[in-house]
Amino acid sequence: MKYYIIAGEASGDLHGANLMKNIFKHDPQAEIRFWGGDLMQQTGGTLVKHYRDLAFMGFAEVLMNLKTILNNIKVCKADILAFQPDVIIYIDYPGFNMRIAEWAKKLGIRNHYYISPQIWAWKENRIKAIKRDVDKMYVILPFEKDFYEKKHHFPVEFVGHPLIDAIHNRPKTDAAAFKKENKLDERPIIALLPGSRKQEIAKMLSQMLSVVKDFPEYQFVIAGAPSQEFSFYQQFLTNDQVHFISNKTYDLLSVAHAALVTSGTATLETALFKVPEVVLYKGNWISYQIAKRVITLKYISLVNLIMDKEVVTELIQDDCNPKRIKAELQKLLHPEDRVSLLNNYDLLEEKLGGDGASEKTARLIINAIK
Repeated sequence: MKYYIIAGEASGDLHGANLMKNIFKHDPQAEIRFWGGDLMQQTGGTLVKHYRDLAFMGFAEVLMNLKTILNNIKVCKADILAFQPDVIIYIDYPGFNMRIAEWAKKLGIRNHYYISPQIWAWKENRIKAIKRDVDKMYVILPFEKDFYEKKHHFPVEFVGHPLIDAIHNRPKTDAAAFKKENKLDERPIIALLPGSRKQEIAKMLSQMLSVVKDFPEYQFVIAGAPSQEFSFYQQFLTNDQVHFISNKTYDLLSVAHAALVTSGTATLETALFKVPEVVLYKGNWISYQIAKRVITLKYISLVNLIMDKEVVTELIQDDCNPKRIKAELQKLLHPEDRVSLLNNYDLLEEKLGGDGASEKTARLIINAIK
């Protein structure tokens, strides 16, 4: 059968790759074309466009790049028509994907959505389009099933969180070998996860690196995004206490003592690796002012949203400053605070369900379109 998959971000590339592996496992003759990244490309199929050419963050940035976005939509529609897939699988990325889904539904193409748009956070009125255009929805957060089924009377499948598979199934990282390979010294590591888009990375690293001098007994390691070149990060490597690795975020988290993390999927990944973290977010002023008025959630990190309480500290916009970052990072390094946080991380993993999300989703999709 023929599958068309659209993932527009680094996290979507990871989950798309694991889904593709299981599609190929249960449908060895599968033909797959996709919008995604390096991980999906390594799995097989045909890459149409890389997510690094799709990612625009914030309201202002989207407006400035509207011409490019509209052209990408045009290219995507033409490619789908030429490929004639049995199903389109959308992975998050709703601004783009919901437009394609509306168009595809009118043509009678089956639409399956893996990893729901976060309409419980904002744009809840998108439920109308989802009900109209999406044939099957696969959700990965436990509270999403009640949100869709009890509040909006739309049946969905809770498949568990694919990050659990991605983390549990990877080989164990040897800390000593990792440090030697990446020319690190013996000091404990504080991981810096500044995001994946250039504008986001530049803004967040300036905040994260502001506290380096206050922790001389630690070494700070920047997790480079696979979508960015090393040359972009060189401007931030001005201190021999700061190191850089590229495309090894999971290895880094598996040996890190603590982390400063930009809000996003990385907050959940860090928690599942049992690394104490401070969550940071500082956006474009205009985008933040708009977001503040339309997003009504109590928290911005997935960890706190799933647990429905403040498990990890969130420093947002004006609170994201060197003084607060230093104070909260110092707390993370205190043994008593770490024990409480790590206990909450164990409860978090229980709430996310067991292994097998990617395989379960692949089987459900294949069985639905046979």
